[in-house]
Amino acid sequence: MRKLLVLALVGLVAQLIDGSLGMAYGLTSSTLLLVAGVAPAAASASVHLAEIGTTLAAGVAHWRFGNVDWRVVSRIAIPGAIGAFAGATVLSSISTESAAPWMAGILFTLGAYLLVRFARPLRTDRVGGRLRGRFLSPLGLVAGFVDATGGGGWGPVATPALLVSGRLEPRKVIGSVDTAEFVVAGAASIGFLIGLGAEGFLLPTVAALLIGGLIAAPLAAWLVRIVPAQLLGAAVGGVIVLTNARTLIRSAELDGPVRPTLYALLAAGWLAALVLAVRALRRTRQARATAAEAATAGSAVAPAEALPVAPVGSPAVPADLAATGTSNPR
Repeated sequence: MRKLLVLALVGLVAQLIDGSLGMAYGLTSSTLLLVAGVAPAAASASVHLAEIGTTLAAGVAHWRFGNVDWRVVSRIAIPGAIGAFAGATVLSSISTESAAPWMAGILFTLGAYLLVRFARPLRTDRVGGRLRGRFLSPLGLVAGFVDATGGGGWGPVATPALLVSGRLEPRKVIGSVDTAEFVVAGAASIGFLIGLGAEGFLLPTVAALLIGGLIAAPLAAWLVRIVPAQLLGAAVGGVIVLTNARTLIRSAELDGPVRPTLYALLAAGWLAALVLAVRALRRTRQARATAAEAATAGSAVAPAEALPVAPVGSPAVPADLAATGTSNPR
């Protein structure tokens, strides 16, 4: 019973992170199951089955908060489902550990780019542009395949790529990725069912992860709406860097004082990026406040400047204004 409660808490935290950052539910949950000795295929299968419920709840919540771009969802969900089904079929028969370092290197680079990008003031002239299908379809296909074979990866692949494009505000990137993941999780589960059979799913684990995720989904959708894009982007970048640095360090077999030193340097870099992001956010807000005050002052002064100068009581001055004058021509 205690183990199931811990798994439910893990599901809650993982969904809270995933719903607010667009990633890490599968990575967090699968990591715990692998540490507990669950086979990679069974761990990924159980996590994806739980994700059918959590992503449905997250998608509805994001939709209600206006965080979903349905055009993006339609362009990445179907290719993502195809990739996830293929990945589940592959993982059911072979191991994909050799591909982990290469993918981690790509994600680490994207995460570092995000840290640099969001540590500076954001450019908004490209936000709201059109993302083309020839970019979204291959992205969904690759992200879906990585997600199924790695027990997680839909968010870490899709979210950074959409954020780096700069054509969709971060909260809509996260909402759209989470909503499309419902289709991806369903396709992966079908692939695992065919490859492993029903015995490949750990149903008590699935239930615990699902309950925790359902509780966190609405809160995460609300959180992503109020967290500033500047801080959100920096946080996403840090999560990607630290998560994939762990894989790279293990693959390089770095031991002794080197490993904690690298983690400390990466954490310091993340902290510095967050500090710079806060400063950039403050400068942006101050600039907006100054512009708003200037616009308000200009609109208040303009009517007075526009009044014609004419003698009191002349036809150019309304009668009610003339009645308030201090002198009487008569």
